[in-house]
Formats: sequence, C-alpha cells, structure tokens
Amino acid sequence: MRPIFICCCLLAVTFVKAQTSELWDLKQCIDYAVANNISIKQADVSARIAQLQADQAKYNLLPNVSANTGTGMRFGRSIDPTTNSFATTQFLFQNFGVNVGMQVYNYGSLKNTEQAAIFNAKAALQDVERAAYDISMNVATFYLQILAAREQTNITKVQISQSLAQLDITRKRVEAGVIPELSLAEIEAQLAADSSNYFNALASEQQNLLNMKGLLNLDPATPFNVVTPPVDKIPLESFADLQPELVYQIGLSNQPQQKANAFRLQAAQKNVLVSKALAYPTLTVGGNINTNFSNAVKYVSGFTFNGYNPVTGFDPIVAIGGTNYFVQNPNFKAIQSTRSFGQMWNGWGTQLDRNLGQNLVLNLSIPIFNNYQARTSVKRSQFNVKQAELQKEASDLKLKQDIYLAYTNAVTSLQRYNASKKSVETAQKAYDFSLKRYEIGLLGSLDLITNQNSLLRAKLQLLSNQFDYVFRMKLLELYKGQGIKL
Repeated sequence: MRPIFICCCLLAVTFVKAQTSELWDLKQCIDYAVANNISIKQADVSARIAQLQADQAKYNLLPNVSANTGTGMRFGRSIDPTTNSFATTQFLFQNFGVNVGMQVYNYGSLKNTEQAAIFNAKAALQDVERAAYDISMNVATFYLQILAAREQTNITKVQISQSLAQLDITRKRVEAGVIPELSLAEIEAQLAADSSNYFNALASEQQNLLNMKGLLNLDPATPFNVVTPPVDKIPLESFADLQPELVYQIGLSNQPQQKANAFRLQAAQKNVLVSKALAYPTLTVGGNINTNFSNAVKYVSGFTFNGYNPVTGFDPIVAIGGTNYFVQNPNFKAIQSTRSFGQMWNGWGTQLDRNLGQNLVLNLSIPIFNNYQARTSVKRSQFNVKQAELQKEASDLKLKQDIYLAYTNAVTSLQRYNASKKSVETAQKAYDFSLKRYEIGLLGSLDLITNQNSLLRAKLQLLSNQFDYVFRMKLLELYKGQGIKL
C-alpha cells in the first residue's frame, strides 16, 4: 500500500505543476526583469536626469530673454517715473521692459560645460546597461539553479522507480522464503529515503522558482515555471574562442562599466577647461527696451473765485484815463476731484510711446584676484581627472582578473565534469553487477542499497558539475559581449 501511495503523490505533484504553471524561457525572464526591475528603473531615472542636465548645458549657449511689467500705486513723497521729479501726490504707475543678454566669450566655458554634461549623460546610460547586465546575470544564475534542481528531482524519481522494482522482487523472495524479512525492511527504508530525497529536490526547485519570481518582481501567487532545455544541448563556444586575453580585449570595448569609466574620464578632462575659464575675461552683450506710464489720482476739475487780494501799496500800478490804479490779484481756489479707475488710464498709449527707451550694453569682466578660487578649482578638477583615471585602471584590472578567474574556473569545471562522468560510469557498472548478484541471491540488500546510493550521489555530482561548467562558459561568453543564450 505504501509504494502505491508514493507513486500517487509523485503523479499528483507532476500533474499540478503541469496544469498551473506558465512556461517562460530565459529570454522572456531576462526581458521581463530588465523592464520591471527596480534597480534598473532607478538607473534609468538617473540617466534621464543626466540627459536633462546635458540639454540644459546646451541651452545655456542661447541668449537669455526676459520681460517684466509692474503696476502699482505710490503714496507720499516719491519720484514720478515719467518726469523723474519728486511728487507728493498719489499716482498710478505702470512699466514695461524686455531684457536680452548673452555670453560672447569666456574661454569656452559654456561649450566645455556642455561637452562634460554630454559625457556624463552617456556614462549614465552605460550605468543602465550595467544594471541590466547584472540583472541578466542573476536571472541566468537562478534559471540554471532551477534546471539543476529539476534534474535532481528527475534523478530521484528514477531512484524511486528502481527502489520500487527492487521492493517487488524482494517481497516475492521473502514470501518464497529465500531471504529474510529484514531484507524487505531495508528496501522499504531505502524507498522512504528516496522519497524524502525527491521531495527535498522538489522543494529546492520550488524555492528557486520563488527566488526567480522575487527577482522578476512577480507576485508569489502568479503561476510561473521555466522551459527546460536539454542541458547537453545548450550551445557552448570552444575554449579556443574564449581565450582570456582575447575576451579581455573585447570586453574593454563592450563592457558597460568600461564604457562608463571612459565617458567619465572625458567629462573630468572637460571640467579642467571649465575651471581654467575662471581666470579669463568674460564678455557679455545685452540690451533692453523699456517704457512707463503714470497718472495722478487727483486732478483739478475747476476753480472757485474768492475775491481779490487786498492792496498793500507795493502792487503794480496801471494808468487809466490819467488816473493810477493799483492792480489787485484775483484769488482762486482749485477744486480737486478723484479720478475714476477708467479715467486714471487717460493718455496711456501716448505716454508709453513717448517714454519708450532702448539701450545696448557690452560688458567685459576681467578677474584680477578672487581669493585663489580659480587656481583651487583647476587643481581640484585635475585631481578629479586623476581619480577618474585610477578608477578606470582599477576597473580594467578587475575585469581582467575576473575574466582570467572565470576562464580558470571553466577549465576546472570541465575537468570535474569529465571526472564525474567517469564516476557515474563506474558507479553504474557496480550497481548493475550488484543488482544481478542480488537477484540471484549472491548479494545482500544492504550492499545493494549502498551501491544504489553511490550511483545516486555520482549522478547528482555529475549534474552539479555539468551545470557549473555551463554556467562558467556562459559567464565567459557574457564577458565577450555575446549575451546569455540557453
């Protein structure tokens, strides 16, 4: 009854996996990860910001144009903008102006700033490629781990099938009284151990699938599984095409990190020229057009006659008909009224036209002494160039070390893989001989189980070495700039 139960469990698990999982190949996994991974999105945002800065540096070469206007009411003693004289009455005012300015010369400061920003923007794009490169490598690693765990599951299933066959033979021989019941118990114990190994391998496969979902930012409840290409059919380049020095020379020109370092070094060199411009004169040209309008809030709307001033004896005299008369001055009082809002704008167009003014300015600024800021800026930018050179050198050296290490690991993996194939062949022969001896009663069940377990370990080790070898070779291909293909 127990073997039947185990077989049912295996069939149920296989059926559920086949019915509830959507199959993805490696390309789908990598494309989805690159499109949805948060680290790549963050790098992309940084690249967009860098591109905006490069665009702005280019726009800084264009003239600066601005317009201004203002409207208000003045109180107390102030200067009338249309007459430039003091006034103590309230009045409405309005002004308009257009200003234009452009830098003509500053030792190429703006142009070099633009080029430095362009190089930084290109470096930021390579950072996005670098993030995608890392994510692709992680996806491929998890993918191979899933395939390895799946192969382990298949191997343990075969082991269970063999144990079931041995159990059937042993039961018949026990019932015939050929061997003791202890042999049957040992086979049953082995079957239980094989079943445990199967479910452990299955759990490892599911764990790797969950890890892949996390890397892809998929909901854990989303149906997901991967296509299983035959591992022995995965295309691999020969070692002759993956010599470390050749791969290194190719990697220098196509690896995202190396490209980014080269762009940042060029940006640092341009910033040296920007810093040197602080010690040179700056010539700018500009001009503006302006006009204004004002009108008093109060106005004289009439006069009131208050008689004549009294004669003082010092007034002018006029002779009429031989008679002299003192000239008396009439006394009038002005009547002030408040303008309505519409009346305040009387003469607006005429004033704007009469008060229109223009000017053109050439401004030359010559730095004489600025607290050594220019010299300090140049030295700091030169140190930044040196830092970028050292960063590039260190990155290139690390790339070379990684490639040589990957090549050595690939060669070692191939040697381990070939050795494990020989181990499987030897373990398989030993198991086949022991099985034949067991079937004719010349070998005990414990010895048979020992040989069977040795074969299982050899197969699992072969599988591990095979996937490790494939991974090492794919890593070399990735350094060569060929991407990842299974």
